[in-house]
Amino acid sequence: MRTAELTVGLKIREAGWLSTFQDLGRERSEYMGVPCGGAADQHSASVANILVGNLRTATSIEIMGGRFSFIPDSPVLIAVTGAPADVTVNGEAAAMWEPVCIPAGVRVVIANARGGMRNYLAFSGALETSLFMGSAAPEARMGFPQQIGVGQDLQLHTSYAGFEHPYLSQPLFRLPVPVTAFSPGTWHIDIVEGPETDAAPGIRELLSSRAYTVTAKSNHVGLRLDGPVVHPEGLGEIVSHGVPIGAFEIPHGDELIILGRYRTLTAGYPIVAFATKASLPLLGQARPGQKMTFNWVSSSQAVDQYREEQRLLAVLEERVASLFTAVRLPHASALAPNPAAA
Repeated sequence: MRTAELTVGLKIREAGWLSTFQDLGRERSEYMGVPCGGAADQHSASVANILVGNLRTATSIEIMGGRFSFIPDSPVLIAVTGAPADVTVNGEAAAMWEPVCIPAGVRVVIANARGGMRNYLAFSGALETSLFMGSAAPEARMGFPQQIGVGQDLQLHTSYAGFEHPYLSQPLFRLPVPVTAFSPGTWHIDIVEGPETDAAPGIRELLSSRAYTVTAKSNHVGLRLDGPVVHPEGLGEIVSHGVPIGAFEIPHGDELIILGRYRTLTAGYPIVAFATKASLPLLGQARPGQKMTFNWVSSSQAVDQYREEQRLLAVLEERVASLFTAVRLPHASALAPNPAAA
């Protein structure tokens, strides 16, 4: 049973290095030259929303480094995912990758992210924010930065009004959360062949045998990696064209670029590989200095990995929906249109 929707104020006390409203990005925008954008780590952003009973596509907050803190003026239900970090509620440690009940007037702090770049903070309900082409994702080049600053008062529209349940902490209610492994040291990224792989003699061996390092020149358009490359031969002029997220591009210099969610066109550079879709969330967490190696897999293996990732998210969605319904917590499925009422 849903309770009446409330409007909750969230006072931002610390804003981290860069914190923005975020979602999973735009649809049907790229044919007009506007990148899809969206959360760099789509898995963590999706899990955060699922854990508070939202749709995966709901707006959350992407926190990139530093300390982020806020105080709600009414109870809220939150989840924090992404890179390992210290989360405290009124000074007491709180878990990541779990729903957390926050009383009114207490301070929530997210700090010391390590092993990755970004945390995702989701609230049960809908954060009030502007949309650009149907999405809350930043598009700074078009004057839509979506940055959250210190002292800002955010508004949350939610049916959550506080919760206590004597059995929620028992193992019966532990959720099957697919937590990303932020292993220390070198990351291993699965890749598949690109259209110009064969034109770059030795690129397969190089990518599978050498370590590459993310440089400080990386940004939301792509990761720039320091490491050996070979340039394709005999290709002539390549007409610039659209390119998927995760494409491995070799520009004229000796560097490797893995294009991110804010890429546009190839600019005529060859594409020698693609990161698998299941690898993209981890790439979205790579920070300068992160070392990585690459492992060639077949297209069918890449598809299987992605399907398994999606299956785990679907299982989590189902379990959260069942649990929230059983204990009468608000859930997005309760907001879905009732066909019988049409």
